[in-house]
Amino acid sequence: MEEFNKLVESEAANIQRSAQEDEDECDPESNTLNEPLLKRNRTLSSNPLAIVGTKVSHIESLDYEINENDLFKQDWRSRSKVQVLQYIFLKWLLAFLVGLLTGLVATFINLAVENIAGYKLLAVVKYIEQERYLMGFVYMAGANFLLTLVAAVLCVFFAPTAAGPGIPEIKAYLNGVDTPNMFGATQLIVKIVGSIGAVAAGLDLGKEGPLVHIGSCIASLLGQGGPDNYRIKWRWLRYFNNDRDRRDLITCGSSSGVCAAFRSPVGGVLFALEEVATWWRSALLWRTFFSTAVVVVVLRAFMEYCKSGNCGLFGKGGLIMFDVSGVSVNYHVVDIVPVAVIGVLGGVLGSLYNHLLHKVLKVYNVINKKGKLYKLLLSLSVSIFTSVCLYGLPFLAKCRPCDSSIVDSSCPTTGRAGNFKQFNCPKGYYNDLATLLLTTNDDAVRNIFSINTSSEFHIFSLVIFFALYCILGLITFGIAVPSGLFLPIILMGSAYGRLLGMAMGSYTNIDQGLYAVLGAASLMAGSMRMTVSLCVIFLELTNNLLLLPITMLVLLIAKTVGDCFNPSIYEIILELKDLPFLDANPEPWMRNITVGELADAKPAVVTLSGIEKVGRIVEVLKNTTFNGFPVVDCGVTPPTGSPNGATELHGLVLRAHLILVLKKKWFLRERRRTQEWEVREKFTSIDLAERGGKIDDVTVSKNEMEMYVDLHPLTNTTPYTVVESMSVAKALVLFRQVGLRHMLILPKYQAAGVSPVVGILTRQDLIAHNILSAFPHLEKSKGSKKGN
Repeated sequence: MEEFNKLVESEAANIQRSAQEDEDECDPESNTLNEPLLKRNRTLSSNPLAIVGTKVSHIESLDYEINENDLFKQDWRSRSKVQVLQYIFLKWLLAFLVGLLTGLVATFINLAVENIAGYKLLAVVKYIEQERYLMGFVYMAGANFLLTLVAAVLCVFFAPTAAGPGIPEIKAYLNGVDTPNMFGATQLIVKIVGSIGAVAAGLDLGKEGPLVHIGSCIASLLGQGGPDNYRIKWRWLRYFNNDRDRRDLITCGSSSGVCAAFRSPVGGVLFALEEVATWWRSALLWRTFFSTAVVVVVLRAFMEYCKSGNCGLFGKGGLIMFDVSGVSVNYHVVDIVPVAVIGVLGGVLGSLYNHLLHKVLKVYNVINKKGKLYKLLLSLSVSIFTSVCLYGLPFLAKCRPCDSSIVDSSCPTTGRAGNFKQFNCPKGYYNDLATLLLTTNDDAVRNIFSINTSSEFHIFSLVIFFALYCILGLITFGIAVPSGLFLPIILMGSAYGRLLGMAMGSYTNIDQGLYAVLGAASLMAGSMRMTVSLCVIFLELTNNLLLLPITMLVLLIAKTVGDCFNPSIYEIILELKDLPFLDANPEPWMRNITVGELADAKPAVVTLSGIEKVGRIVEVLKNTTFNGFPVVDCGVTPPTGSPNGATELHGLVLRAHLILVLKKKWFLRERRRTQEWEVREKFTSIDLAERGGKIDDVTVSKNEMEMYVDLHPLTNTTPYTVVESMSVAKALVLFRQVGLRHMLILPKYQAAGVSPVVGILTRQDLIAHNILSAFPHLEKSKGSKKGN
C-alpha cells in the first residue's frame, strides 16, 4: 500500500507539471486538486436521538436519478415483455410482503407489551390489595428498571441508530439523504426488542415511531435481499438494486408502520404522503394502500384468534383503539368558541413543547458525548423517576365514590385495566389518578377518552396528570431507547382537552371525552404540524365520523398558530442531527443569488476526459471527495461542422463507477474508444448498481498508471443541467422534486477554449446555512418568512 501511495504522489506531481506546461485550456488536468471541492462540513455529528453517541459518519446522497449510460440503455432495450411484467409483479409482491411482515411484527410487539406490562401491573395490584405498598413499589420500579436496562443496553452497545423514533431519518432518506446504518437487520432486531422493553417499562413513550422505522427496515431488507453480509443473490432481485425502487419500498414500509401502530390504513397512506415522502406518484399510492390493507387484515386475523384467550392478556380489543362512537355529537355555533380555543392552545403549547424539547436534547447531547455509561445512567435515571411518579402520585388523590348507576363489577376495578381503579381505596370507591397512571399508556388514553363519564375525574387529578406528562414527555424523549412521540403528545393534549370540557360544564353540548380527543389532536398538530393524515388517523382511532368538521377546524387552527413560532418537531430533530434535508419552500433571499455565483464561491470543478489516463483517475479519486465528475471531450467535430473543433460535455461519471473500473482493471494500452461488446464483456448493469468501495482498497501498478480508460460507456449522457443565470431558489425546487444527486451548471455564453461546465451543485451546496456561510451579506434576509 505504501508503494501504491508513492506511485500516486509521483503521478500527481507529474500531472501537475505537465498541466502547467500545457497551453490547452480545455485540458482537464489543469484543474487544481489540492483544495476540497466543498467548503462545507460533510459529516454527521453525533446527537442525542437516533444517532445516540455514534461516531461521526460521512453523509452521501442517494442516486434517485436514472443513470442513462450505455450499459443502462442496452439493459433496457434487451428487456422482454415477460421481464417487464415480472418487474411489475415483484413490486406488488414486495409490497404485500412488507405489509404482511410489518403486521406480524406489530402483533408480536403488542402481544409482548400487553402481557409483560399486564402481568407486572397485576403483581403490583396484588401487593396493594395486601397493603404492602413498599413491596409493590419495589416490584414495579425493579421491573421497569430491568426492562429499561435491556432496551438501553441494546441501543447503546449494538445499534445506536435504533434509539429514538427513526421518523426523521426516514424522512431524510426519502428526501435523498443516505442516512447511515439505519435499515439493517441489527437495527430491526434491536428496535423490536427495545420497543417492547421501553413501552412495557411504563416510560412516557409510544411504539408508533419505532413501528414506522421497523416497517422501513423490513422494506429495505426485502428490497436488497437481506442483510449486507448475507444477501440473497436471486436473479429477480437485480431489478430492485437501485435507490429509486428502494425508496418506493421504504415508503410502503413507513405507511405500513403507521397503520400497524394506529390500525389506520388510510391514515398510514396519508402520513407517508404528507409527512415523510418527498416524491410521490399514483402508482406508489396504490402500492402503499395495498400494503396497509394487508397490515389491517393481519391484525384483524390475530385479534379474532386472540379473543378466545390464546394470547394471554392480549386480544380483548378491536381494530378501533379508542372507540368514542357511543355518544351523539351535537354541537351548535356557540361550541365553535371552545373548539377554537382548543386549537389555539394546541398551537401555543405544541410550539412551546418543541422549543423546550430542543433545549433538553441539547443538554442530552452533552451528556451522551461523555460515553456509553452516561447514556445508560441517563436512561435508567429517567426510568426510576417515572416509576416513582407513576406509583407515588396516586396517593395524593382522594378516593371518589362509585356512581350508583354503574354496575358493581365495573367500579371499582382491581385488574390491570379498567376505568375505576380501586388502588388504595375502600370497597365502593376508586382512585381516579391511579386509573390514569397505574396502567399502560394505551389504557391511559382509553380511560381519559372515555365518554359519558363527566364526573369520573377530578380537576386536581387531571392537573397533576397533565403536569406530570409534560415533564415526562420532555425528559424521556432523547434517552437511548426506541421511542415514539405520538402517544406522549396524545396524553398531554387529552388532559387539557378534558379540563376545558370540564370548565365549559353545561355551556357545551360536547362530551368531555370528545374534548379530550380534540385536545390530543390539537397538540399533535401544534407540535408535528400535520393536518390531513392526523384527521384521518383520529377518525379511524375513535370510530366517530361526526367529529370530522370540528377535528378539521382544530387541526387547521393549531397548525397555523404553531407555524407562527417555530418549525415542526421533526424539522427540529433533523436540524439537531445535521441532516442535509431540502425543504419544499426555498428561502426568499435565495432568489437574489444565481447558481453561477454559487459555483464561483467553490473551488474549480474537476473534469475528466472521455478517454482518461489511469494515473489521472487515481489522482482525482485520492485527492477529492466528490462523487461525480463531468466528462469533457475536446476537439470534437459537431454535426454542423467546425474547423477548430468543439468542446463536448459528454456527461457525468460517478466515483463508484471509477473505482469499479480500477478494481476490474479495465485498462487500454492505447488511447482509443472501446466497442460495445468489450464493455458488456466486463460490466453488467448489476455491477454498476452496487455502491461502496474506497480508492484506498484499490491497488494499481506503475505500468498500469500509464494506461488509459474509456469512460464513455460508463458516463451518464443525460445529466440534469441548468444555466448559470438560474436563481438558487429555482434550482433547489428542481433538485428536490427530481431527486438529484448532482446538477451541472453550464455557462450562459460558450466561448472558444472555455470549459463547458461552470460547476456542480450538490445537496450540501443548497442547504441554507451553507449558502449563508459563503455569502454573509445574505444574512440580513435570513429572518424573512418562507415563500409559498
